Amino acid sequence: MTQPGCTDKCGNISIPYPFGTGKGCFQEPFNVTCNDTGAYLASTDVRVLEINLTLGEVRVQNPHISWNCNYTNGTNSSSNDQYVLSLDPFHKLSNNKNKFIAIGCDTLGLVAGSSKGRNQLDLFTVNACFSNCTDASSVDDSAQCIGMGCCETSFPGNISSVYTTSSPFEGISSIQSFSPCSYSFVVEDNWFKFSRSYINSTNFASKYADGVPLVLDWVVGNESCSEAIKMGPQYACQANNSACVDVPNGPGYRCNCSRGYEGNPYIQDGCQDIDECEYPNQSLYPCKGKCTNKDGNYTCSCPSGFRSDDPKSIPCIQVDPNKTLKVVLGISIGVVFLMVCFFALHAKYQKRKFAKEKERFFDQNGGQILYHQIMSKQVDTLRIFTQEDLKKATDDFDESRELGRGGHGTVYKGILKDNRVVAVKRSKIMNVAETDEFVQEIIILSQTNHRNVVRLLGCCLEVEVPILVYEFIPNGTLFEFIHRNYSSLPPSLDTRLRLAQESAEALAYLHLSINRPIVHGDVKSMNILLDDNYMAKVTDFGASRTLPKDEVQFMTLVQGTIGYLDPEYLQERQLTEKSDVYSFGVVLLELITGKTAIYHDGPKEGKSLASSFLFALKEESLEGILDPSIVHAGMEMLLGEVAELGRMCLSARGEERPSMSQVADKLKALRSTWREKLVLEHGRTEYLVVRSSPAGSALHDSPSSSMCSTVPPMSGIGIESPR
Repeated sequence: MTQPGCTDKCGNISIPYPFGTGKGCFQEPFNVTCNDTGAYLASTDVRVLEINLTLGEVRVQNPHISWNCNYTNGTNSSSNDQYVLSLDPFHKLSNNKNKFIAIGCDTLGLVAGSSKGRNQLDLFTVNACFSNCTDASSVDDSAQCIGMGCCETSFPGNISSVYTTSSPFEGISSIQSFSPCSYSFVVEDNWFKFSRSYINSTNFASKYADGVPLVLDWVVGNESCSEAIKMGPQYACQANNSACVDVPNGPGYRCNCSRGYEGNPYIQDGCQDIDECEYPNQSLYPCKGKCTNKDGNYTCSCPSGFRSDDPKSIPCIQVDPNKTLKVVLGISIGVVFLMVCFFALHAKYQKRKFAKEKERFFDQNGGQILYHQIMSKQVDTLRIFTQEDLKKATDDFDESRELGRGGHGTVYKGILKDNRVVAVKRSKIMNVAETDEFVQEIIILSQTNHRNVVRLLGCCLEVEVPILVYEFIPNGTLFEFIHRNYSSLPPSLDTRLRLAQESAEALAYLHLSINRPIVHGDVKSMNILLDDNYMAKVTDFGASRTLPKDEVQFMTLVQGTIGYLDPEYLQERQLTEKSDVYSFGVVLLELITGKTAIYHDGPKEGKSLASSFLFALKEESLEGILDPSIVHAGMEMLLGEVAELGRMCLSARGEERPSMSQVADKLKALRSTWREKLVLEHGRTEYLVVRSSPAGSALHDSPSSSMCSTVPPMSGIGIESPR
C-alpha cells in the first residue's frame, strides 16, 4: 500500500501512498510526521486517526473546542474563541460526515468558514444554531441535541478553514443549576452524545482536552479528470487498472481501482484483481453455482447436468437427462412442419410477387408513358426482351462485355439467340426526372428512320434498371477515330468532310421531324459512332427533347458536355435546334484541327477549341490551328470555306447560326465542288504510295481505305463520292 522501502504504519495507523512519512514516500502535500504520540498531518499538525483511500477521507483529532463563560457580575467573563482548523487546498472539511455543535443555555453558536485554504483566510458565516433552557426539568440525559441545552447544524462543503464561537446571553442567573458557559465545536457526525451534565459544567472543554474526531475530504489535484489527464507526469492516476474519479461537488479528483480490482490506485500495479470467488463478502459477488474468477471479473455458471435461470441468485437444479432429447425432437418436428408450410406459402407468394414486381417495374420505368406515347403512334418496330434474354446475350452483364460507360448508363456487347450482335444499354437507377429522360429516348428513337441515326431494336422494362437494345456499331466513336494515335497515316480531308456531312444530315433529319422537332441536346464526337463502312451514326438521346414547331424548351437543369455547350443555352436556359448547331460546330473543328473540345497546349491549363479557333480566324492565323496532315497547296480555299462554316455555327447568337439542313447542304456542296481537286491530289498521292510499297504492291481505294490510313502524311486526302 506504499512505495517500496517506505514505512506503511505509524503506531497502529496505516499510512498508504500518496500519504507517507519520509522523503520520497509521499506526494505533496500529503506528508505525515510520526512520533511517539502518533501520526500528524504535516500541513495542519492535527493528529491522524485513519486514512481511507477508497472514500478519499482522513479522520483526524480536532483539538479545539471554543468556549465562552459570562458570569452574572460581569467581572469574571472569559472565553477561548479560536480557529479550529486551517487546511491546505487539497483538504476540505467533509460536509456530510461532520456537524457543528453548540452547548449551553440561551446560547447562540456560530460557525464561519473559508474556501481559500491555509494562510488565505477570508471567513464568512456558513451556519448558526440557538439553544435555550426554560427550567431545570426541560433538560435531561435523554434529551437530544435539538435546541434544549444543545443544538446542532450542518455546514456547506468546500470549506478549507473553519472558525467556531458561542455566546451565552445575560439573564440566565435565575436558573442556578445551569452553567454560565457555552461551548461550540465541529465533530464527526454520530460520534457526539449529549449529556445534561454538559450544561452544568464549567470544564467541559477540559473533558475533551485531546480533541474530538473530525472527517476531512482530500483530493490529489484540484483539476477535473478531463483536465488532469492532459497534465502528463503530474497526472496521479497513471497506474495500471487505475481510474480517475471527479469529486462530487468538486473541485478536484481522486483515483480509484477499476471495477474488479482493489488496492492502491496511486502505485504502479497497486490495483490487484479481486478473486470474487474467494471474497469474504459474498453479497458483493454472489454465485449460487460454479464460480470462475477472471481478470477484473468473474463468471457464475451451473455444472454439467444442472441449470438455473440466474446462477448468481438462483441455485442450480439437476436437469432431466431425457428432457433435452424431448425438447430437441419436439422442436425438430415443429420446424419441419413450419418449413413445409413456409415453402408452400412462399411458392404461392413468389408467383404473386413476381407478377406484381413486373407490373411495378413496368410503371416505374415509364411503361404507362410508353404505352400512351408509342402505342398511340402505332409504333410496332420495337421488340420486348425479357431479362433472361439479355442476361444470356451479355453473359449476365459481364465486365468483359462492356463497350463503354456514359452519363446515363453502361453499354454491353450482346449476342442474341439468332447470333445477331447488339448493343445493350443498361441505364442507371433513376429518380422520377431520369425516368422521363429514359422514356424520352425510347420515344425519339422509335420515331427515327435514318441511315445515320442508331436504330433502336427493343427494350426490357420488367427489371428495376431499364434496358435498351440497339443495333451494334462496331468501329467505336468519332472521338476515338479523330484523336487516336496513328501508326501510319491520319484520315483524309474528304473522309473528315464526309463524316461531318453524315452527322449533319442526321441532325437535320431530327430537326425536321414530321411531328415535332427533335433537339439532340448533347452533340459531341463521343456520341457519333462508326459502323462497318465507317459511316457516321448519331446516338445517345438521353438529353434530347421534342419541341413544338418554332418554339424553344426552357431547361431548369442544363445538360451537356463542357466544350460543346451552347453559351446562349447556358445563359438563357433555352434549348433550341441552334443549340445542336453550336455543338456540331465544335465537332467540325475537331475534324479539321485534330484537337479535342478542351485541349492542352503544353503543361498549361486546358484551352477551349472554339475560343482558340475564333481567335485564330480573327488573327488570320488559321493554318496554325488546323491539322497539318490536311494542309496542302491548293486546298487553302476549301479549308477556308470549311472554317467559315465552323465560324457561322459558333456564332454567339443562335439566330445568326445556319440551320442543320443548311450546314449539311453546304458540306455536300463543298465535297462536290472540290471533288476534281481531291481526285487530282489523290492521284499524286497514290503514285507516291505505290512507289514506296514493298515489291511494288498496290493499295486500292475502298469505303474504308481512308480509315485504314492508306493516304500518305503529306496529302491526307482520300477519294469518296459525295452523297
